[in-house]
Amino acid sequence: MNYSIEKLPAQEFPVGLREIPEPPKTLYYRGRLPDRSLTLLSIVGSRNYTSYGKQVVDELVGGLAGYEVGIISGLALGIDSLAHESALRHNLYTLAIPGSGLEDSVMYPATHKNLAYKILEAGGGLLSEFEPTFKATKWSFPMRNRLIAGISKATLLIEAAEKSGTLITARLATDYNRELLVVPGSIFSKNSVGVHQFMKLGATPITMSEDILDCLRIDIKSIERAQPKPTLSTTESLILSLLPEPTHRDELIRKTKLGTQEASQLLMMMELNGYIKSDNNIYRSTL
Repeated sequence: MNYSIEKLPAQEFPVGLREIPEPPKTLYYRGRLPDRSLTLLSIVGSRNYTSYGKQVVDELVGGLAGYEVGIISGLALGIDSLAHESALRHNLYTLAIPGSGLEDSVMYPATHKNLAYKILEAGGGLLSEFEPTFKATKWSFPMRNRLIAGISKATLLIEAAEKSGTLITARLATDYNRELLVVPGSIFSKNSVGVHQFMKLGATPITMSEDILDCLRIDIKSIERAQPKPTLSTTESLILSLLPEPTHRDELIRKTKLGTQEASQLLMMMELNGYIKSDNNIYRSTL
């Protein structure tokens, strides 16, 4: 499939990018740019995310499935890539704006070249104001961040340390009069310091997908979201009853009072069926 790099005519620049104080002079893209029917949400956060941050991304993005929402991020390591991957899993449009040009040879980070192709194959797109062969530099990322903040109606901040570069995007979102949304974190986590700083300054706290939809002014009742409940066995129901909150595998098996092998097989089958999810042996219910 051909994913050639195209230069976008100035009159076709996304409206949000024409409104920012220093609009891009040129834009290059690969794949498909977001339809105007989509409400765009940027998701940014720490490169060194925690298991909590990962769970938050999938929970919140998953709750947007079926709505006319597009996910924007920077293809970077950490929360950025998780946001793109979750959008792909939940069949949401996603656009990546890297801090480099769009040629394969300079795509940054190089480890996410495969992710970039997954985005393209799913009908998403890549966007950059840099020449196609431009290699990422320290100054190109703040420039890229202004596009991420400017193109979207709102920016969602998930985990950020006190001096995280992600905070640049958050600050720009407020400068551009966009909605800044933040996910509260543990008061004991360094990854929450930057987030809580913006919360004190008036950013909107987000604890569920419905909060995001409300901020984006999307009618939650506009689509049918009810799904048939799966038929569960007695032991599967038992497992779910033991997961009111994320629980370590060993503790979960102990509480089931089943044999280790039997419990392990059951957990594996439930995860394959999508009833539960695990991350570093921490299980949580998805139902």
